[in-house]
Amino acid sequence: MYAIIETGGKQYKVEEGDILKVEKLPAPEGEKVEFDTVLAVSKDDKLQVGTPWLENVKVIANIQKHGKGEKIIVFKYKPKKNYRKKQGHRQPYTEIMIEKIEA
Repeated sequence: MYAIIETGGKQYKVEEGDILKVEKLPAPEGEKVEFDTVLAVSKDDKLQVGTPWLENVKVIANIQKHGKGEKIIVFKYKPKKNYRKKQGHRQPYTEIMIEKIEA
């Protein structure tokens, strides 16, 4: 059984017991969160697809930890003009564990 959920402007295929990193959620570690924007659910080889979401279907997850991703370097320059600008960025994320898919 798997579901396709939407969070943080992205879509994820999840199963029970999966651990994944999503965009940062405004909840403390150890708290349960519900994702009710479920786009599709596959159960017993039957696929239900929502228009745009499925009603009465939700995915329950537990927040494991918050963190920051790998640093990426943003470097801008203009040739022959002595203009150089170097910036770094680390995207915050939340690591969640899928506990239950209620369909």
